Amino acid sequence: MAKIQSVEPNVADLANNWLKSYNLNYKLEQESLNSEIDKALNDYFTKSGGNGGNRPDVKILLQDKNLDYFPILIEYKGYKDKLVKLNADGRIDNSTSKNEPNFKNIKEFAVNGAVHYANALLHHTSYTDIIAIGVTGYKDESGKLRHDIGVYYVSKDNLGAGQKIGEYSDLSFLCDIHFDEFIELVKSLSLSQEELDKLKAQREKEIDTSLVRLNNDIYQNEKGLGENDRVYLVAASIMATLGIPGKVAPLEKSDLKSSTEDGNRDGDIIVRKIKAFLREKNIPKEKNELIVRTLQNTLTTENINRVVDGESQLKRVFTKIVDDLGIYYKIGLTTDFTGKLFNEMYGWLGFSQDKLNDVVLTPSYIATLLAKLARVNKNSYVWDFATGSAGLLVAAMNEMLTDAKNTITSPEELAIKEAKIKAEQLLGLELLSSVYMLAILNMILMGDGSSNILNEDSLSFDGKYGFGKMNEKFPADAFILNPPYSATGNGMNFVEKALNMMSKGYAAIIIQGSAGSGKATEINRKILKKHTLTASIKMPIDIFIGKSSVQTYIYVFKVNETHHPDEMVKFIDFSNDGYTRTNRKKASNNLKDTDQAKERYQEIVDLVRFGKNKLSIFSKNEYHEGNIDPNNGADWNQSISRDIKPTLEDFKRTVSSYLAWEVSNLLKNQVGNDYNSGK
Repeated sequence: MAKIQSVEPNVADLANNWLKSYNLNYKLEQESLNSEIDKALNDYFTKSGGNGGNRPDVKILLQDKNLDYFPILIEYKGYKDKLVKLNADGRIDNSTSKNEPNFKNIKEFAVNGAVHYANALLHHTSYTDIIAIGVTGYKDESGKLRHDIGVYYVSKDNLGAGQKIGEYSDLSFLCDIHFDEFIELVKSLSLSQEELDKLKAQREKEIDTSLVRLNNDIYQNEKGLGENDRVYLVAASIMATLGIPGKVAPLEKSDLKSSTEDGNRDGDIIVRKIKAFLREKNIPKEKNELIVRTLQNTLTTENINRVVDGESQLKRVFTKIVDDLGIYYKIGLTTDFTGKLFNEMYGWLGFSQDKLNDVVLTPSYIATLLAKLARVNKNSYVWDFATGSAGLLVAAMNEMLTDAKNTITSPEELAIKEAKIKAEQLLGLELLSSVYMLAILNMILMGDGSSNILNEDSLSFDGKYGFGKMNEKFPADAFILNPPYSATGNGMNFVEKALNMMSKGYAAIIIQGSAGSGKATEINRKILKKHTLTASIKMPIDIFIGKSSVQTYIYVFKVNETHHPDEMVKFIDFSNDGYTRTNRKKASNNLKDTDQAKERYQEIVDLVRFGKNKLSIFSKNEYHEGNIDPNNGADWNQSISRDIKPTLEDFKRTVSSYLAWEVSNLLKNQVGNDYNSGK
C-alpha cells in the first residue's frame, strides 16, 4: 500500500497567504519574533524531548484594544487526522500515564505541538495569555486541498492545559477588524471548579514526577549538596525567578555568568535578587534577615560557586530547577510545594531515625479534609500549632480564597479580602528551625500568607499576632493540626493548649489513634470539661505510607462548649477512603482513586456536619452515633457494633454453598471414574 504523501507545504502556503492578506507581521520558522520569545522557545525542551530549539511554523505578536500583547503560535501538519489528540477528559493529550511529556502526540499533532510551544512561553516569559493554533490538510479524491483548524487558548488561568476557543474555517479572526472581538471571546472562557480541580490534580502529579527526577539528578550528579542545601536551592531559585511585575525583574539563566569575581559570583547575584524580592514583598525585618541568612549559607559557599569548565555548580543546579519546575509556579499553582519537596527528599533518602522522623507531613487531600471539617470559610481565622511546611495552612488558605471568589462579586472588594486572608487570617507555629524555614518559603511561594508563621514553642505561645497587629490576640475560630506524635499524649497537649485559647469555632486534628484510647486520658478529660468531641473518624492505616504506619484518627471538636454525657458523637470507619496507595519509588502515581475517593471525602464532611441522613456511599456498618463518658478520656475510638448472631438466611446460604460444593465434587469423581474405566 502506497504511503500517503504529506501536503504540509500546501497547508503552509494556504495559511501564510491568509496571513499576508490580513497584513500581519508574521514570522516563519527560522525568523526572530522578539528576544524574549525566541529565548523561551530555545530554552524549552523540544517536541522530541531534546534540549532547546523549538521552532513553530509561524509566530505572531498582536495587541488588542487594551494594548495587551498576545503571542500567536501556529503549527502546520499535512495529514487528514493529525489536527489534535485529546485525552479521555477531552483535554490536549500532552502527558503520558507516567505524568511525563507525551512526545509522540506533541510531535505528530498540530494543535498538541502548538500548545507545547505555548507552554514554553508560560514557562520562560512574562506572557500569560497565548493563542495556539494547529492547521492540517489533505487532498480529497478530486485532488482539492481540504483543511482543518484548531484554535486554543493557553494561559495561567487554565494551568497551561489549553481551552478550545471555537470553530474556524480560516484565520481571519487574527486580522485587525476582528481581533478585539476574538479576544473578548477568549476572555469569556472559563473553567468550572470541577474542571479546574482535575487540571490541578494532573499538574500536582506532574510536580511529584518532576521533584523525584530533580532530586535524583542532584543527588546522583551534584556532589557535596546536603538535604537542606537542596531544599534551599529550590526555594532560592524560585524566589529569584518569580520577580515582581514592574519592580523586580525575574532572574534569567543567562544572568548567571559563573564569574569568579568577589561579589559577583553566581551565589552573590542570586542573593541580591532574593533581597530585592523580599524587600518588595514587605516581609517583616527579622523574618527577612532569617531567610536571607539561611539561604546565603548555601548560596555563597566556595564549592558551589567554584567554576569548572566555564560553569559553576550553582548555575548548573539553578538551570535544572528552573527547567524542571518553572512552569508550575509561573502558572500560580497553589499547592503545598515545599511540602512535596520535603516529603520527596526525606522519603527518598529513607531516614529511619532522628527528629525528622517525627515530622510527618500531611498529604494535601487530608489537609483539605481537615480544613473542611473545621468549617473554614472566607471569614475564618485559622491556626496550626505544629505547622511543618505549612501544608495545612496552604489548604485552609485555598478554601478561604475559593469561598471568597464564590461569594464576593466586587473585584475591588475581593482583592482586599484576599490580601486580608493572607496577611491577617492565618497563623502557624513551628519550633524546628529548618522546618520553620520550609513553612515560610512555602507560604511565600504559594500565596504569601507567611506574615504570621512564627518560630515559637506552641506550649508557651501567648496567642498574639507575630506581625502587623503584634499586640492583639489572634481571634482563632478554626484549628487544624497534625502534631508530632512523640509529644505528650501523642500531641494532645497541643490540642488542649490551642482549644483553651479559643472562644468559638471548630477544630479538626489528625493524630495517632492511641491518643483517644489511653495515651492521653488526663488531657482528654480536661479537654472535654470545656469542649465537645463531635466526631471520631478512623483513617486508612496507609495514608502516611513510607513515612509512618501507625493507625490514625481524626477528631473533630466544637470549641468552648462542655461535652455533655448525652452528646451524640459521630463514629465513622473511614478505612476505605477510595484511594489505593503504593510506595514504589519508580511508580508514576502512588495514589489512585479506585473507589469514588472524591465523593467519599465529601460524604465524610457532610456526615460530620449533618449526620446519618447524608449516608450514601458508606454503609450503616461504617457509621454510627453514640456516647462517650467525659470522665473517661480513653473511649474515643469506638468500633461500630455488629450483630454476629446468625440468621435463618445465613443458615440457608451456608447449606446451599455446602450442597453446591458436594455436587461439584461428585461430578468431578464421576468424570474421573468414567475416564479411568475407558468409557
